[in-house]
Amino acid sequence: MMKLEGALYPWRFRVVVGLLSIMVLAICYRIVDLQVIDHRFLIEQGDARSLRTVSIPAHRGLITDRNGEPLAVSTPVTTIWANPSEMQADKSKWGLLAQALGQDPKALTERLNEQSTKEFIYLVRGLTPEQGQSVLDLKVPGVYGKEEFRRFYPAGDVTAHMVGFTDLDDHGREGVELAYDDWLAGVPGKRQVIKDRRGRLIKDLQVKKNAKAGKTLALSIDLRLQYLATRELRNAIQENDAKAGSLVIMDVKTGEVLAMVNQPTYNPNNRRTMVPAAMRNRAIIDVFEPGSTMKPISMTAALDSGRWKPSDKVEVYPGTLQIGKYTIRDVTKTEGPILDLTGILINSSNVGMSKVAFDVGGEAIFRAMQRVGLGQYTGLGFPGERVGNLPNYREWRKAETATLSYGYGLSVTALQLVHAYSALANNGKIVPLTILKTDKPAESTQAIPEATAKTLQGMLQQVIEDPRGVYRARVPSYHVAGKSGTARKTSVGTKGYAENSYRSLFAGFGPMSNPRYAIVVVIDEPSKGGYYGGLVSAPVFSKVMSGTLRLMNVRPDNLAPIPPEQQANAAPAAVPVKGGRG
Repeated sequence: MMKLEGALYPWRFRVVVGLLSIMVLAICYRIVDLQVIDHRFLIEQGDARSLRTVSIPAHRGLITDRNGEPLAVSTPVTTIWANPSEMQADKSKWGLLAQALGQDPKALTERLNEQSTKEFIYLVRGLTPEQGQSVLDLKVPGVYGKEEFRRFYPAGDVTAHMVGFTDLDDHGREGVELAYDDWLAGVPGKRQVIKDRRGRLIKDLQVKKNAKAGKTLALSIDLRLQYLATRELRNAIQENDAKAGSLVIMDVKTGEVLAMVNQPTYNPNNRRTMVPAAMRNRAIIDVFEPGSTMKPISMTAALDSGRWKPSDKVEVYPGTLQIGKYTIRDVTKTEGPILDLTGILINSSNVGMSKVAFDVGGEAIFRAMQRVGLGQYTGLGFPGERVGNLPNYREWRKAETATLSYGYGLSVTALQLVHAYSALANNGKIVPLTILKTDKPAESTQAIPEATAKTLQGMLQQVIEDPRGVYRARVPSYHVAGKSGTARKTSVGTKGYAENSYRSLFAGFGPMSNPRYAIVVVIDEPSKGGYYGGLVSAPVFSKVMSGTLRLMNVRPDNLAPIPPEQQANAAPAAVPVKGGRG
């Protein structure tokens, strides 16, 4: 019977034997293939489970002032991270870990338990290498270290608004750090290592790609002038109980910003208590009506027209001028019923300036302001820079013409204002602004005719040196020029101006023998002792300009003459003796 069945189905046996033989041959072929022919597959699979490529942090570029003083440097730090799921196996050292990290043990335990299913969390970032090593020496399972860099700012709050700061990942977030992030940021490297299945380092194999450090950036600012400006501006804010302030120093020949400071400020090295309002770089972000500081720019339009010269007279009596329902007033009492153009600037007469503007026309004044950069970007490339507003009308009515001529109806930044005055100081030539140190002569544009600019220089010098001028702006041993301004602040949420809310301004330049430096001072809402620009901002200009000229080793051009008796008693110059031993 069995023989009969075997004879009936012999193919079943053969099929089974054949399939088994094919499987054996396939397995043998695969073994030979993996071990001999395609042996790299097993190597790659093994490496994938043990060979790792880790990042090598790159050193961020150094930021310096024009003299090489460091403003932002990168220091090595250690970041401690953990694998909470791995840490659950041994909780005995969690208390020691919390103590080494300076954290509350209970809070750390709750955090690790809540995130027990995760494989990566940061425990703390930015430890010094010594602090980081002390944590790693505890050998807590699941706790690892990572090398990073942290930014440090040696000048602290003095350069905060210019330099800015980086975030925890070393990316620029404010100021120059943000504007030049691509230049400063380095390129991370790559390193091959062998790790076990728990992620622990077994062997450091090789560096596949070296880290490339970021490039150094030299700013145009002079740290000495930055400290000087910060000190004087802070003192003025405190003395006048003001809300805020800005100060900018510029080299009119090269276009370099030598100092830019704001109050209030912040410490970029400790941002835990930082107030967002203090982060604002007011010198380039806050726009305001410049008030009487615009009168010299308007006056250039009058002189350019050929219809006016400095000695021409204007009647300003009785100190008011009615234009429909709008009344123009002179804030201070003028020295007489009739003023020449220089007298209009010295007495800051709104009435006199308006009458000159009516003759010249609003379009001419608009063009004069536009040529010196108002209503336009400065090209500085600074994050958040505001352009302000310079209005233009199809039909210039008297009210718009008058208000524009004495600095209302338009808005500027402190940086734009100092740039405009640089054209007056530089014999009418305007140079592009820069916050980077430059060694090449800047290309200039003739924004104001040279003869007009030189005439305005003399007139603005009289604004300070005339007996009725802004004597608080005078600088001992130097001739300087400038113009004060006082502007009412617009009210927030309603039309018109706020009550008892002013900005005090002063813009000037010097020395007059060869004007080189322009300075603008803006004090926001002074509330103690007065609010006029000549009272509040002019003394700051005087102190900062005096310090600037001395620090820059500029020769005095206004020294008192030596009395005749001292000249007579002066020792004669030594006469060289011929011969003798050489």
